[in-house]
Amino acid sequence: MHKSLYPWQAWLASMLLALVPVALCIDQRIKIVPVALLFVAGCWFVASDRRTRAAFGQAWQVVAVVCVLVAFIGLNALLHRLGWRPLDRAAHIVLYLAVAAVFARNLRLPLVWGGMSLGTIALGMVCLAQRYGQGIERVYGLNGGPSASIALATVLLGMVLLAFARLLDARTGRAERVIHLLAMALGMYGALLTQSRGPLLAYAPAFALLALLHAQRIGHWRKGVLLVLGACVGVAIATWTMHDDMAERFAAIGPEVTSFDHRADATGAVRERLEMWRTATRAVREHPLAGIGIGRFGHYVRGEIAAGRSNPSIGGYNQPHNQYVEAAATGGVPGLLVLLATFLVPLAFFARHVRSKDEAVAMPARAALAVIVLYLLCALTDSVFYRVMPQSFYFFTVIGMAILVGRQRIGGATAAR
Repeated sequence: MHKSLYPWQAWLASMLLALVPVALCIDQRIKIVPVALLFVAGCWFVASDRRTRAAFGQAWQVVAVVCVLVAFIGLNALLHRLGWRPLDRAAHIVLYLAVAAVFARNLRLPLVWGGMSLGTIALGMVCLAQRYGQGIERVYGLNGGPSASIALATVLLGMVLLAFARLLDARTGRAERVIHLLAMALGMYGALLTQSRGPLLAYAPAFALLALLHAQRIGHWRKGVLLVLGACVGVAIATWTMHDDMAERFAAIGPEVTSFDHRADATGAVRERLEMWRTATRAVREHPLAGIGIGRFGHYVRGEIAAGRSNPSIGGYNQPHNQYVEAAATGGVPGLLVLLATFLVPLAFFARHVRSKDEAVAMPARAALAVIVLYLLCALTDSVFYRVMPQSFYFFTVIGMAILVGRQRIGGATAAR
């Protein structure tokens, strides 16, 4: 059977969904409330509503690859006798698989998108307060402490891409557009204040992709190019206001790469990454099929340092700051293939729908496509699924948008735009 939500239920579900991205970025336990409520609701909708199940059927490729990832994590933990701890990662993925079911109901979508952007504005203001009020050089937000700068930047830039995708939607109202513009400005500046190079470099092509897809859709390529150029100028001006901190960090990349010596000079953010990748590559060669076990990279590194094969500068790291290298080292070649499928299968799914004549289908497809590109590229310089915050944002967005696309394709009573 199928029954639409009552108006108050639709409003409540929409508000809870809007709260999820910002809830991921705070440390207080109250953040579990919206996710827990959505999880219960999602399970109920899957069990009781045929149209929800039909939406999952429309997005079966994305659902299937997520299930494969969960199964692989469990198998790896069992094979290496790692206990229950690695399954926490899988449990969070299953959590957002259920939460995604709420996207199949008759939501107030302007409230969902506008609420997410209001959360982006709030996080951007937190970054401003940390930098200019507390004097923190690299802001890190409200979840994870000083080491969470990269994770915060990744999520913030993902939220900016969602705001941008909605802003380009011709159906978006004027007041909502103002909210999205503010979200983009404050979210982008907040990400700059983290001084995280990897996410910022990955964001540029994702932003350009959205702009060019929009230009192709409206038939005005010049507008798309001008939009990209204008964004570049804005980012350059914002970077200049940061007292050359970001410019110095980007300028340091080349010298660190050319001067890297795993025996004599392996200190510094870039050199340490190179040394971690060298060590992880050795783990892949030694354990190509089963890997060393999820979460065991730090243990392996310390053993290699003790044996004199790795530089002590990387002794404090538990992940190699490259999701592909980490997947191959901890899960072997099968682990790398599963990771690639986790990115590429949803990428192909959304790519098929970005040119849909129905804007209700194309808009969430474009938003999810941009987020996947962000993570796909950011994974080259960071382990984007190592922390719960960026991992949860990825699966909340990708599975949720897949179900929303499925819902819109089968038609129904999704209320407003």
